[in-house]
Amino acid sequence: MTTKALLEGGPDDLAGTTVPIVPPGQELKIPHTGGYEHYKVTTRHEDTTEGRVTVYRWWERTEVAE
Repeated sequence: MTTKALLEGGPDDLAGTTVPIVPPGQELKIPHTGGYEHYKVTTRHEDTTEGRVTVYRWWERTEVAE
């Protein structure tokens, strides 16, 4: 079974989306527009159309070095 996360905060086109996380952990690093959006796990859960998922809150962006 794939665990999923609900993204909270960050870029408008990522906020509110549900993404798979394998394996579940403390942080997510999502590639996005030339960098990475970083999300940290919270203790909260949300019921979504994909089932009950853990909420991950945006906390920073890092750029990809060229």
